[in-house]
Amino acid sequence: MITQIRGRLVEKHPTEIVVECNGVGYLLHISLNTFSNLPEEEAVLLYTHLSIREDAHTLFGFITKTERAVFKLLISVSGVGPSIARTMLSSMTAEEIQHAIASENVPLIQSVKGIGAKTAQRVIVDLKDKILKTFEIDEVSTLLNNTNKDQALSALDVLGFNKKQSEKVISMILKENPEASVENLIKLALKNL
Repeated sequence: MITQIRGRLVEKHPTEIVVECNGVGYLLHISLNTFSNLPEEEAVLLYTHLSIREDAHTLFGFITKTERAVFKLLISVSGVGPSIARTMLSSMTAEEIQHAIASENVPLIQSVKGIGAKTAQRVIVDLKDKILKTFEIDEVSTLLNNTNKDQALSALDVLGFNKKQSEKVISMILKENPEASVENLIKLALKNL
């Protein structure tokens, strides 16, 4: 129905903004990623999704079409509503969500507030093929990275490091250097732990 809004940014908060378009102010619910990528100037263009329930009509705004596409895929999963999808997009970038689903990274998806183990697995089962097709992610590279990541995490666990902290550091390293070998991952992680 409403697919995009171009107008003047009137109000800006971390979870919502108001965009004035031809004298009408539209309240758009946004993720933290969209908030941090909003341009400094007043004129903005946001891609939108209108969620209609019997008790509310809610307009969600996204800075990129990719973020909107991931949001739509997430809300198509049973048990994932618009607010959980927005929380996911606030916790991770759209690209990180795509790679987490493609590489079947249940713990990363489950780390999002409001998502349990069953929902995380359902997200992967329902969306893996769609993510691989829609965004043309190379399944081999995601599996390789996931294997390297798992091996590095296992080694750090044996060395006595906190698993959650290790996972956070390894994910940051892989974001900057996706082709890192297991040895390099461990060395870089040890410097940051």
